[in-house]
Amino acid sequence: MLEFIKERQSIWDWLAGCGKPVVLYGMGDGALKIMAACQKYGIAVEGIFASDGFVRGHQFQGYPVLTLGQMEAKLKDFVVLLAFAVHDAPTIDWIHQIAQRHTLLVPDVPVVGEGLFTLEYLYANQDKVQRVYEMWEDDRSRQIYADLLNFKVSGKLEYLDRTVSSVEEDYTEILRLGAQEDYMDIGAYDGDTILEFLQYTSTYHSITALEPDPKNFKKLLRTVEERRLTQVRCLPVASYSQPGKMAFAGKAGRNSALNAQGKYEMEVDSIDHILAGAPVSYIKMDVEGAERETLLGACQTLKQYKPKLNISAYHRNEDLFDLPLLVHEMQPDYRLLLRRHQYIPAWEILLYAI
Repeated sequence: MLEFIKERQSIWDWLAGCGKPVVLYGMGDGALKIMAACQKYGIAVEGIFASDGFVRGHQFQGYPVLTLGQMEAKLKDFVVLLAFAVHDAPTIDWIHQIAQRHTLLVPDVPVVGEGLFTLEYLYANQDKVQRVYEMWEDDRSRQIYADLLNFKVSGKLEYLDRTVSSVEEDYTEILRLGAQEDYMDIGAYDGDTILEFLQYTSTYHSITALEPDPKNFKKLLRTVEERRLTQVRCLPVASYSQPGKMAFAGKAGRNSALNAQGKYEMEVDSIDHILAGAPVSYIKMDVEGAERETLLGACQTLKQYKPKLNISAYHRNEDLFDLPLLVHEMQPDYRLLLRRHQYIPAWEILLYAI
């Protein structure tokens, strides 16, 4: 079982015994999570550096923030832990240049939820992991799945590099949109994924867009108005398994999410309740960790219409295996595929159900 798992040691165990100074590249929420994990495993963080344009006398968690050159002058040889998310090509190229000069690892810490994706965690869930490996529709999905799991355990960048596909490939080879789609965009942000959808189909029948963050919702309405889009219904609600109200943490960006520590209440609703039996042919959901609950709120819709699904599968540690199993349980007729777009760390993992 799990013959596709090649790594035999978690990143944290390796770091604890590597004998080299460990430094962080980057600041912010990701760095805090990585520092907490290092503390748990007894790994001393020797310093922090940032890209040259971000070093202006900053301090982070008591560390002076240096440039890479300053860090190299101070420590000579060290292990770099990448502590921020990036998807632009120039920065990714720069990260690979650093990896040629130093051992560079990318710790996998969850966007939402607790715990770490260690080798022990992987084998504690080995039955689910193996079942999902065997469920994928094509070899490409199995290869991406295996590489992502090996990456999550080891933090090795080479696994992540092998998993990248393009948005165009996914739309033309997997989704293959028709001319009269009923599209539901859950987590519509400022309308960017509506515009992406429109690049690959000349016409549509209807669009229903959900965006709970108030500032993002205003941007969404502006996009719809400026593009003079018709047959578009925009709703300022968050998706969940059933209608109600929940705490919400609005960040006026892509990471706004349902959160028990959120500062205000947000209306939530289910796909089944929102559609009330109306047809839908394609659903995209990127809901910052509420993907499972969103799926559970779509039981009747999936049963009746079998819409194409495009589901973000990277916010929680368990998403990579739990979400495919849930989709299969809810609608066994689906063919499941896995793809990933350019991002470091392992974000933009997409579960397609067709």
